[in-house]
Amino acid sequence: MNPVEPISSDLSLWTLFWHAHIVVKFVMLGLIAASIWCWGVIIDKTILYGRTRRAMNEFEDVFWSGQSLEDLYRSLSETQPRGMAAVFVAAMREWKRTFENGARSMHGLASRIDKVLDVTIQREAERLESKLLVLATIGASAPFIGLFGTVWGIMNSFQSIAASKNTSLAVVAPGIAEALFATAVGLFAAIPAVIAYNKLQAEASKATGRLESFADEFSAILSRQIDEARSHPSDRQAA
Repeated sequence: MNPVEPISSDLSLWTLFWHAHIVVKFVMLGLIAASIWCWGVIIDKTILYGRTRRAMNEFEDVFWSGQSLEDLYRSLSETQPRGMAAVFVAAMREWKRTFENGARSMHGLASRIDKVLDVTIQREAERLESKLLVLATIGASAPFIGLFGTVWGIMNSFQSIAASKNTSLAVVAPGIAEALFATAVGLFAAIPAVIAYNKLQAEASKATGRLESFADEFSAILSRQIDEARSHPSDRQAA
């Protein structure tokens, strides 16, 4: 703030930003950009989790309806499955690959299927949790960045007060208000980020838990099929 600049009684947000020190301006602009980025992630993840939840419900309805697993696999393998469908297709692909090779490696099939399921679940969990670190980072750092802008602004204000040799409230208030505005912007960016991160992380964990539960159930189904195939070597057809 220029020490010879006329004192303005206008303390609107735009005025506070415009008269702030250049460093404080950059801090506030960065926080505003981070807030926009944060809301973009929130909207994107909210839509993604809604679609994932509906897709899981639809897949479970079809899977437990009694439809042939072969027919379900053929219909899903032609697409790019996600969520439970991706877990199902990955396990079925390993199952069919074994039988297409003449079932020569039946001994380790159950273990391979479990590994395929684990890898697929991990991949889906990473997809669901991607960009959540952005929210955590903004939520943790934005208040401190805003505080940095406030400290810098207050230091600049005191320097201007000392230069003007005027300590009246009319001189002090605008500079302090400009400095505190940076903290307000930091909190504006951080609070939604923290709340959204906790909510979306819980949604991602819930979705991952559903994937793990389905994988356990499907692994048990395939395990029974493996036992039957060992008991009846002539039967080489998949479930």
